[in-house]
Amino acid sequence: MANTMLHINHIAKTFNPGTITEKKALLDVELTLNEGDFVTVIGGNGAGKSTMLNAVAGVFPVDSGKIEIGGVDVTHLPEYKRAKYLGRVFQDPMTGTAATMNIEENMALAMRRGQPRGLKWGIRPMEREMYREQLRTLGLGLEDRMQSKVGLLSGGQRQALTLLMATLKTPKLLLLDEHTAALDPKTAAKVLELTEKIVAEQKLTAMMVTHNMKDAIAIGNRLIMMNAGRIVVDVSGERKKNLTRAEVMGLFEKAAGEELDGDRLLLS
Repeated sequence: MANTMLHINHIAKTFNPGTITEKKALLDVELTLNEGDFVTVIGGNGAGKSTMLNAVAGVFPVDSGKIEIGGVDVTHLPEYKRAKYLGRVFQDPMTGTAATMNIEENMALAMRRGQPRGLKWGIRPMEREMYREQLRTLGLGLEDRMQSKVGLLSGGQRQALTLLMATLKTPKLLLLDEHTAALDPKTAAKVLELTEKIVAEQKLTAMMVTHNMKDAIAIGNRLIMMNAGRIVVDVSGERKKNLTRAEVMGLFEKAAGEELDGDRLLLS
């Protein structure tokens, strides 16, 4: 029996309740990810995709419901206390790294994630060698630039480094929030390829929010689609592998009960 790595138990979230800008962002969301699941999450703007990811990461408290990561109830844990269970890569390549520190120092920070502060900062030769090996697997030549400031790297190099940092200490759950959206198509494809490789090699459990229907269908073993704060489609296994774009749109229209212009969903 596979272990449950993430259980989102009927969570709800409303922003600015009782005001003119009230937004019901999540409505009774229920989702279970088993160990090794790689779930892609798709939906139009405001569907709740990033809100769900942020709820899991602890960016804000949920109004109701419960969140468990690897069997641990994290519902009331602040973001920094959840960090030891999670790896995260954001949409903005600038977010996941410290620009003024070099590559090696960034990796050392990631390595010490979730440990008490005040640890000896010195990077041992053995540790340095491990970072070099890890960087080599990216195939971007970063292993020869370990003393370079991260701020000097390209967006794609930074995202690849962030991905590596997010998975250095094998997380219970890897959260990818449109992590290739800011990159050019060729670089995005490279980062996605690295993502699949790392997830497969480390047998990670991952959840990837994307606007790209093609990627959502091609990657992972399960696809969920959100609409108006709810999960409306959940397809996995062989059925997901053989999905076409038209079928996904058909499922969505049936579930959401509305006609939807495919391009609007994809490009919104």
